Amino acid sequence: NKQTIMNQNKRLLTYLEQGQTINPLKAWNELGIYRLASRVCDLRKEGVEIKDRWLDVPNRYGEFVKVKQYYL
Repeated sequence: NKQTIMNQNKRLLTYLEQGQTINPLKAWNELGIYRLASRVCDLRKEGVEIKDRWLDVPNRYGEFVKVKQYYL
């Protein structure tokens, strides 16, 4: 619902403002945000300048996959 999205956006912005970087797994584990890219999109629409980069990370099978990392 709308309140949940607003709460997630606020948690994400606070996290980033503290100098942290975030990726989808960290977002789920640390902030309870499952759709990180959607929350980043919301904040960008509000004028927050969130940067991103691709990272290669190993999955549980030892295969390297690309994930986005976001930061201010």
